[in-house]
Formats: sequence, C-alpha cells, structure tokens
Amino acid sequence: MLSSSANYEITWEKLPDDFVLDDEPVDNINQPSLAAALTESLEIAGKLPANSLITTNYGICATVNQKIVVKAPDWAYIPSIRVQRQEVKRSYTPQLQGAIPVIVMEFLSDTEGGEYSIKPTYPPGKWFFYEQILGVPNYIIFEPDAGELEVYHLDEQRRYQLQAPDAHNRYWITQMGLSLGVWQGIRENRTGYWLRWWDEHGELLLWGSESVNQERQEKEIAQQRAERLAAQLRAAGIEPEI
Repeated sequence: MLSSSANYEITWEKLPDDFVLDDEPVDNINQPSLAAALTESLEIAGKLPANSLITTNYGICATVNQKIVVKAPDWAYIPSIRVQRQEVKRSYTPQLQGAIPVIVMEFLSDTEGGEYSIKPTYPPGKWFFYEQILGVPNYIIFEPDAGELEVYHLDEQRRYQLQAPDAHNRYWITQMGLSLGVWQGIRENRTGYWLRWWDEHGELLLWGSESVNQERQEKEIAQQRAERLAAQLRAAGIEPEI
C-alpha cells in the first residue's frame, strides 16, 4: 500500500521476518507499570473492542522512501486491526494490518529518547514519524516524576498543537470517548503520579484493586444499613425476617 506525505514516499509493508528489532530493555522502571495501569482500567470498564490492539514498547512500522522505520512508543492504542493477532506478534504495520493508532504515548526518563525530535532524515525522529508519517491524532508526552502531561492533537495542516486542559485539568480524547489526566497515589508499591482515564460523566475508570475495594465497601455499607433497620424493627417489637 502506498501513500505520500510532502516529498516522502510511504509504503505500508509487513516487517520482514529477518528484520532485527531493538532488544534493549526499557530505560525507566516505572514505564511498564504506567502502561499496565492505563490498559487495566480500560479493560475492566469494557472500553476495549475485541479487535482493538494496545501496544507497549512494541514496533509500529512504515517504509519511508524504501527504508523501513520502526518506532516503539511506550503505549499506543489502535482501535481496530484486520488480521489475526498472531500476525502482529512481532510488529504492527498500520493501513496494511489495521487502523492508524489514535494515541501514542511516550514516558520521559533520564535517558534522552528524542520524543520531541522532528528530524526528517533517516531514521526520522519520533515526533516527525508520529506526526508526518503515521498521522497519529493524539501524541501524549508524560513526565512521571513531576506529573507533567503534554497532550498534542493533530490539526488540519497535519501539525501537532499543544492542548489546554479543561476545568478539571484533564484532556478529552475524542477517539476514545474518554478524558485523560494525572492522578497521584499508590499502585504496586509505587507512590507517585499516574495517568488515568475518566468517562464522559467524569467518573474515574477503576483499577482491579480499586473495584474490589469499592465492592467490599458497598457490601459493608449495605450490611450496616441492614443491621440498623433490624435494630429499629426490634425496638418497635417486630422481629425482622432473616
């Protein structure tokens, strides 16, 4: 499949089986936890269609001027794929295998990763690749130590524009039907800043542990109400039914 952006010839081809992918570990111990937290709440809330794909440090490919380019964002959401999941085991090629990612995220660390690089020459920078080659609608850059979040939306001129948060300091992601924001607290023995999702009603999408705690609290409240009602009935000379 062939398309073009400015003077670049872009083709969407499957990554060759003999292509050597980078096998370096993530450069920040918090990255896997941040990514897992984002995915877990979506799954629990039923916000992941059966043919959607979430990737974490996983190659997303395009061929630019006959040279393969692979970038592995820290987190990405692809709304639909057209192939079996075993066909995207090593990498994912948009257009050929499914939709363009609607979100890519990069979590900043002490290692210089070039998240702001607009370098157009091979190999192109991340910003350039997401903006000009893939045309990803939402590019998220998060600095977890300081809790600083930058959300960029692709405009009609195919340029990223920095977005301002709403009154709740969140960002509406149209393609997800959800808001994204920063939350401070504890998960997996890590106290710090996390990225969280809120629905259209402003309700926080819960993690599994939070759902369990919420259910337990609701049961305790219901039990306390039942005990109070039973005590009131007995005081009135009525033996409550068990």
